Amino acid sequence: MSLSSRKVGCVVITGSTKGIGLALAHAFLDLGCSVVIAGRNAEHLKHALTHLENHFSKEKFIGSCCDVTQIADLQALWDGAIQHFGQVKVWINNAGSCHPTKEFIDLQPDELNAAVSTNILGTMLGSQVALKGMLRQGYGQIFNMEGWGSNGEWSPGMTPYATTKQAVSYFSKALYKETKSTSILTGTLSPGMVATDLLVSSWTNGNVQHWKKMKRLFFFVIDPPEVVCSYLAKQIIQNKKTNRRIAWMTPWKLFLRFLQPYYWRRNPVKGTALERL
Repeated sequence: MSLSSRKVGCVVITGSTKGIGLALAHAFLDLGCSVVIAGRNAEHLKHALTHLENHFSKEKFIGSCCDVTQIADLQALWDGAIQHFGQVKVWINNAGSCHPTKEFIDLQPDELNAAVSTNILGTMLGSQVALKGMLRQGYGQIFNMEGWGSNGEWSPGMTPYATTKQAVSYFSKALYKETKSTSILTGTLSPGMVATDLLVSSWTNGNVQHWKKMKRLFFFVIDPPEVVCSYLAKQIIQNKKTNRRIAWMTPWKLFLRFLQPYYWRRNPVKGTALERL
């Protein structure tokens, strides 16, 4: 599928040097968009840019170091996108942090701080920068990334992370109410469980019993980032509504998977550290 770059515009994605963010960047570039990727680790950013250079024209994307807990970094990210591409049509607050899947009492303060500051504060600050800029240009879409806990889900070892994602869900609904009289569209993305480094590290560094208890269910819902992000990107580009929740894994889709033998046989974490747990 290919659309004119004028129609699809520029997409800014925070936390996009690997995992879901990088897969989203790849998907939007496949659709003809211009893309700005961002991450706080300079080495990871360099590797991500090299990866994209192997598949796309350098004129279609740029990268920026950005810590989403720092408003100056986020403003520089917006300003760089405007300077290079002239406008921003879509801003995705994707940057996220997940602690090891341990009991709350066993988590270190720095692990809690990383999850709370990145997932909640980073989403708020990113939305604020994008909203101010989009109001000036007169259009744009802002999407926040949901996750386990957004709809009240709970599993052992995930209490703080799930708490942050429920906060993001509330914030996104409130942001819609504040912006519904404007031309800016807001919404959320629900990718489900995606086979990324973040998913693998959070479980392998946590309590192995939590993984063993939940893995049969997880095997039904975990999917590769390329498939999930291709769907999400197309839905975003075609979106005309505000307060839109774009979900990959719906209850109906999950129900159908239980009826298909393929999903009982497959191993979506094959080749990762999770396979050995």
